[in-house]
Amino acid sequence: MSDHAFQLLAIVIYMLTMIIIGWYAYKRTTNLNDYMLGGRDLGPAVTALSAGAADMSGWLLMGLPGAIYTAGLVEAWIAIGLTVGAWLNWYFVAPRLRVYTQVSKNSITIPSFLDNRLRDKTKLIRIVSGIVILVFFTFYVSSGMVSGGKFFESSFGFDYHTGLLVVAVVTVGYTLFGGFLAVSYTDFLQGLIMFLALILVPTIGLFFTGGFGDTIDSIQSVNPEHFNLFAQTATAAGIISSVAWGLGYFGQPHIIVRFMAIKSVKETKQARRIGIGWMILSLFGAIGTALVGLAYFQQNGGNIDDPETIFIVMGQILFHPFIAGIMLAAILAAIMSTISSQLIVTSSALVEDMYKALFKKDATDKHYVFAGRLAVLVVSVVAAILGWNPDSSILDLVGFAWAGFGAAFGPTILLALYWRKLTNVGALTGMVVGAVVAFIWGQNKELSGMLYEIVPGFAINLILAIIVSLLTYKRNDEIEDEFDETLNLLHSEKEKQ
Repeated sequence: MSDHAFQLLAIVIYMLTMIIIGWYAYKRTTNLNDYMLGGRDLGPAVTALSAGAADMSGWLLMGLPGAIYTAGLVEAWIAIGLTVGAWLNWYFVAPRLRVYTQVSKNSITIPSFLDNRLRDKTKLIRIVSGIVILVFFTFYVSSGMVSGGKFFESSFGFDYHTGLLVVAVVTVGYTLFGGFLAVSYTDFLQGLIMFLALILVPTIGLFFTGGFGDTIDSIQSVNPEHFNLFAQTATAAGIISSVAWGLGYFGQPHIIVRFMAIKSVKETKQARRIGIGWMILSLFGAIGTALVGLAYFQQNGGNIDDPETIFIVMGQILFHPFIAGIMLAAILAAIMSTISSQLIVTSSALVEDMYKALFKKDATDKHYVFAGRLAVLVVSVVAAILGWNPDSSILDLVGFAWAGFGAAFGPTILLALYWRKLTNVGALTGMVVGAVVAFIWGQNKELSGMLYEIVPGFAINLILAIIVSLLTYKRNDEIEDEFDETLNLLHSEKEKQ
């Protein structure tokens, strides 16, 4: 068998496994709660790794190594900001969101939670939240499809558009039928594959580059500043922008929905430890892959055309073709786990928060599950059209969507969980203005070049939400009772631990 045949065999086995998991989840999905939230029955390991895999996407194995390969550790500020943000998200948001969403009318989506929590009779906050999710997740799903196209083009010489379509069809297939359970189970397996691949590539690569000493010398001969977090290219605004990626976690629906689905609040602590451990080691692996790759090409001559493919190229150099194929499957795992997670949340927003709220309020669960599957299909088609351009930058697309969610939902979620006086008018004002500021700022190359758009969007949302809420606050006994019940349940869970 040729090298490509071995690698394709590994990819085919991986994809068949994803489809089988999707079929298993399909058989376990009986109602809308199952389809959208997996019946709130996820264990800590599945919750942690599925959240991590959904979070990192192709950026972890392509975007980040490409940036480190090109510019050095000055690009690692994003990884530092993400690690801190993820830990804070698990610590402050996960336990309280798990309890509060169940207390507040068993909310199964973020928009429905905000609607129930704030007693919004107009349904505006639910509808606007759904629109924000639809717009930004369509861009986000598109970034995953761009990663898929680049993956098949670089690895097998396939046409970019063919690769994009293969990834789209398989991912949409198991998401459309298996729903949230399929997404979570496949994400768990994909998280394991990503983790192992990211540890193996730089570890084995060190043997080819002569160990730590020779590797470091080779990298510094290319660029003496490559290991400098505060290199000359670094600016205060640039570091702030990179670290500010961590702010985005509080508002990422495809990540925090995992907190709502975990079996119980007491398991969030164990899930946090698993998730953050996975994340730190995976990020070190991604950075190590870029550094070892740079040293390898310095020692052996040559270079790569697209730095974002350094993980793919090193996997092919270091391993037997079949093992290299499994390494390549890690790329697909990263891409597909994020696409599927975003698709199911977008489907939830369209059905539960827009279609159900505006049109069909008394239809059967079977009807809503069908509508959810149709929504997955429609969003996928639009995302594929947006990603049809092969010159789209993965990091730019991800950064744009990440900032939009962080600015729109981050402050709103935090205030909803921790501040009694948040009002529906305050939340809606902050959310809309935050999203608009992030969108406009991100479209202006001069402004976004100075400061990442999540910073002004997040800050303005937070300030406006507080000011408008103070101006419009009226005590609501139902809201107060739910807030107190949430605190009491959290307190009782802590006492049990």
